[in-house]
Amino acid sequence: MGDDEGPLSFLRARLRPDLELRVVTLPPGAVLDYDEADWRDAIVVVEQGQIELEALSGTRQTVGCGDVLWLAALPLRTLRNRGAVTATLAAVSRRAHPVPPDA
Repeated sequence: MGDDEGPLSFLRARLRPDLELRVVTLPPGAVLDYDEADWRDAIVVVEQGQIELEALSGTRQTVGCGDVLWLAALPLRTLRNRGAVTATLAAVSRRAHPVPPDA
């Protein structure tokens, strides 16, 4: 990807048939409890806004637009949007039941 193309985006990408896209939006002030199963096998891109990741220890890390994340098997408590705009996460993972090549 060239520098003139901007940050990685799964929303603008054409995905292979064996991959699936899940979009998660968090309005300003929203909190999403972390469930490891929701993020298993997924590469996540922050498409818009910022997300604060809160660990079980209480430490926090903020990630923003264009950041690429692996959220599986982490000691997280919540994902929180402390920003003024809706945050959008795009998660791409392998399909549980792959689409046959001739479909």
